[in-house]
Amino acid sequence: MGSVRARAAAGATVVVALALIAAGTAVLLVLQGNLQDQAGLQAQVAARSVAEQIATGKPYDQLDLPDGEDHPVVVAAENGRVLAVGEDVRAVDGKRVAKTSQGAGSVAPSGDDEDGEDEDEQGLKSGEVDDDVVYRDGTADVDGTVADYRFAVVEAKDIRGEQATVRAGSALAPERDAVGSVRDAMLVGLPLLLVVVAGVTWLVTRRALRPVEGIRGEMAAITASTDLSRRVPVPSSKDEIGRLARTTNETLAALESSVERQRRFVADASHELRSPIASLRTQLEVGVAHPELLDVPGAVEDTVRLQRLAADLLLLARLDAGERPAGARVDLAAMVREESSQRVADRIPVRAGELASAEVAGSRGQLGRVLGNLLDNAQRHAVSSVRVAVVREGEWAVLRVEDDGPGVPESERERIFERFVRLDDARARDDGGAGLGLAIARDVAVRHGGSLAVRTGSVFELRLPVAG
Repeated sequence: MGSVRARAAAGATVVVALALIAAGTAVLLVLQGNLQDQAGLQAQVAARSVAEQIATGKPYDQLDLPDGEDHPVVVAAENGRVLAVGEDVRAVDGKRVAKTSQGAGSVAPSGDDEDGEDEDEQGLKSGEVDDDVVYRDGTADVDGTVADYRFAVVEAKDIRGEQATVRAGSALAPERDAVGSVRDAMLVGLPLLLVVVAGVTWLVTRRALRPVEGIRGEMAAITASTDLSRRVPVPSSKDEIGRLARTTNETLAALESSVERQRRFVADASHELRSPIASLRTQLEVGVAHPELLDVPGAVEDTVRLQRLAADLLLLARLDAGERPAGARVDLAAMVREESSQRVADRIPVRAGELASAEVAGSRGQLGRVLGNLLDNAQRHAVSSVRVAVVREGEWAVLRVEDDGPGVPESERERIFERFVRLDDARARDDGGAGLGLAIARDVAVRHGGSLAVRTGSVFELRLPVAG
């Protein structure tokens, strides 16, 4: 049962088998009930025919009784004496019956019938036939052959006021033969039908799952070759399997893009790390050989650059790993005042514009890094002015950092947020940045439910949802 096709075929076969068994049982029960009712109706007709003859005053020895084999009839008086009996009828329910004046071998009268009423309570008048009929199953011996019958018992009074009980039967053998024939047909047809159901389910499932096997095979080949540019075949159908194939290809495309970004990230990080490490090593080797030539400030500068780059790479790794920001409340205006007061070594002093009180939910450290990166970027490009402001726009808190530099060309306003991307002008004037500041700032903004974009050439706008 390791195959989906096998499980589907087995499941469909079991369900169909249970349904057919239930339906077949219901059909047999209904058929049996109908045939029993039909036998009871035939027995009632025979019993009433004899009862009507008695009611009209016809002598008992002249009653026109039906054939004993088809409808055995016994007519008994109130005291159980047999008044008339059908031809060749020898016994009913194992009790011998015979027309005798002493009542020997008589059958029980109808006083113990299932309706629980005795004859005195019937209120029959002379020449009447009781409308009530009592049915019971029993056996009858007709000419030495014992068989099962459905009996109908009817009460009648002759014109002299004597009450008689007419008991007429109808053979149940035809009913049982019919039920048996239907049952045998079902027992023969059910296995054949189940074989057909299993086969059809197997073929249909196999055809339906054929594209899945193609997808599985292509995924196995992609895994073995590590070639993420390959795609799984997409069937022409618009069903779930088609959607699965399209979703799989979208996942492969996203995975390919992610792996490519990771490769570029590793390559760029290696390149950015190589320069300060090589410079620091050279300075230290020169200092070992010629201590008087050691450039301590340069070594410190390279070390600081390495430290910043390592911190940026560590933060990017945490962001890529899906680290969720803390849920603390951060007042952007207070954060701007605090960060601005600590930047005493900036080339251009940071001026504060409108600082509206606006609290957001998130990480104080990460949001502080965003503000610091934006201010560092503004310091590198500003001519004489760097300005920061916080405003409230509906449910959004907006932090703007603006400088009076040349601005970012419109065609480059999205590319500058990519990792390790620095425009030519920025690279020429860079004091050691690795092109990660804006990429980190946007990643942090997105993970805080906000956005970071260049609204005009030199205005960077951070939008965050107001807390609570």
